[in-house]
Order: sequence, then structure tokens, then C-alpha cells
Amino acid sequence: MDALNIGELADKVGIRTSAIRFYESVGLLPKPPRRSGWRRYDPSILDRLQVIHAAREVGFSLDEIRTLLDGFPKGASPSKRWQKLAKQKLPDLEAIIQRTMALKYLIEAGIECDCDDIALCINSEGVACRPASKANENAPESDDCNCD
Repeated sequence: MDALNIGELADKVGIRTSAIRFYESVGLLPKPPRRSGWRRYDPSILDRLQVIHAAREVGFSLDEIRTLLDGFPKGASPSKRWQKLAKQKLPDLEAIIQRTMALKYLIEAGIECDCDDIALCINSEGVACRPASKANENAPESDDCNCD
């Protein structure tokens, strides 16, 4: 595969060219050689960029990504690096999932709500009551719901 320009690289990963420039500016990607003023990327950079993008998508900070890519001894296998950071990051992701689910339940409750005040759709723990038509085992119990 021939060298890629910044637009081609961005398209292959599904990100904006500005993200690539940013990753270069913070040192996550090496500065590419230029031909006639245009950045030209070796196709091997694609894997690194995909890891950066995937890590950002799940909430890794720039420092965490830097550690994942370059912050371990040379002999540490990529799987060991990933496992260590994944174990550290998993609780953060669980918290994000819980907040997202709480928002989802609030929105679902709002669709079916006839209350005069949205505060009435929130249980005593500050969580939206589970709409009856959307009930599932992962939703908060609605015994404490004020909507009834």
C-alpha cells in the first residue's frame, strides 16, 4: 500500500483530519514526512491510530493512551499492557454505563409520564422510575415511584 495523505488516513479510521493533527501535536502520533508540503503517512500508522481512536471512544485519557502505547518496558507484551489498563478503566466504564442507563430511564419515563412536574418521576434515590412498558431486570425498581 502506498503512503496515505491525511484525508485518506482519516477516512480509513473514521475520524476527522483535525483529530490526526491533534494526536500529532500531543505526541501520540509521530510527525509524518511531507512531500510537496503534504503529510504522507506510512500505512503502518493505521494500526496505531485505530488503537488511539478505539481507546478514546471508550473514555481513555490521552495520558492513559500514551501509557498504553509507549509507557511500558519494551519487553511488555501488548496484551499485558492492555490488560493492566483495562482493569483500571473498567470501573470508570461501569459508572458511565450506570449514568447512561439512568438517563435512558428518565427519558423513557418522560415519554409515558403524565405528571405535572418531572420531579415526580424520580424515585427517592434520584433515579427515574422504570416505565411499565419498558420494564426489564436492569432497570431500577419502581416501588418507590411517585408517578402512580
